Order: sequence, then structure tokens, then C-alpha cells
Amino acid sequence: MNMLCRLAFVILLCGSTQATSADSSQLIASLKQGGYVLVFRHTATDDSQKDVYPFKFDDMSAQRQLSEKGRDMARQIGTAIKELAIPIGDLYTSKLNRAIEAGRLISGRELKPVDALTDSSNASASGMANPTGANAKAGQAVRRLVDAPPKAGTNTVLVTHKTNIADVFGKDAGDVQEGEAFVYRASTTGAAAFAGRIKPADWIAKAGK
Repeated sequence: MNMLCRLAFVILLCGSTQATSADSSQLIASLKQGGYVLVFRHTATDDSQKDVYPFKFDDMSAQRQLSEKGRDMARQIGTAIKELAIPIGDLYTSKLNRAIEAGRLISGRELKPVDALTDSSNASASGMANPTGANAKAGQAVRRLVDAPPKAGTNTVLVTHKTNIADVFGKDAGDVQEGEAFVYRASTTGAAAFAGRIKPADWIAKAGK
């Protein structure tokens, strides 16, 4: 009986994964028409580096940076977006270099760093490890960016941190992976509506079809 239960669980898990992949593929296709806001967590970082004085924004030695894996991940996302002809309009990032670099590699162009997307945990290790979504002020600032309609025929891209994502979307969003995007469909009459989540591998898979 236990073996049958385990088998059933595996089948259910595989089905769920395939459904999620299919949903992501459809969502990515929808981005071609514009009208969405993509909220990325920056891509993978070098864990051997520490945020000593991260808000000395011009001192790269005092803040954690993207790893080579993270840079490659951002480049692959950017290549997929370009190959899929997904239009990017406004582009905003955190003021920390790892988010700025990820944004540049994803978009291939310059961007605008803003306070609202800068690490709301003040680079606290405990805050980043256990985001609670408790910083309402930070969440409201990000929400205003999410709810602002993109320029006609384009998508807005935001690049931020795990804590900021939990602040705006709730503590359940604290499981966001590096390089993952929360996608919202803009509205001209109210708040943007959640459309789905796109993991880094989803972009590459869609572009490869």
C-alpha cells in the first residue's frame, strides 16, 4: 500500500510540474503583446561574498555580487527574451549592483535604479533567509511600480530582492528563486492582476522550441 501511495504521489507531482511548465510557456507567449509587469529576483550570487556595507553603492567590494552562474543565467534569460521578441519598456532595479548587473544582462541596455526596489532587509542575513513580508511601507512602494501600466505595447521589468518580493506579495512569495519572475497583468482601472511565475529554465525552454 505504501508503495502504491508513493507511486501515486510521483505521478501527481509529475503532472503538476508539466502543468506548471505549460502554464509558464503560455504566459511567456502572452508577453509578446505587452501589458505586463515582470518582477524579477536578481540571479544567482556569490555566497562567499558578504554584504559588509551594501549601501555604499559605489563600493563593489562591500556588497555581494552575481556569481558567474548568475551572470550566465541573466544572459540566457535576456537571449530568450530577445529571441522571443518580447518588448521591454521601462526597466527599474534595486540600487545594489547585483540587481543592476542582472537587469543590464537581461535587457541589454541601461536602466533606472530606485529606492523602492533596494533590499528592504537592509542586507540582514536573517532577513534575507526568513522573509516575513512584514515591511508594509516597502511593499506599498513596490506595489505602486507593479500597478503602473506599462507603455503601450511593452512590458515593464523590475529587478529586486527576495525580501522586497515577500513584502509586496506576502510571505508565501518568500520561496522565490534567484532569477525567477512574478508576472502581473496591468489594468487601466485598478490594481494589476497576478498572472503567474516564470523560472529561469522556463525562458530557455520556450526559446528552444
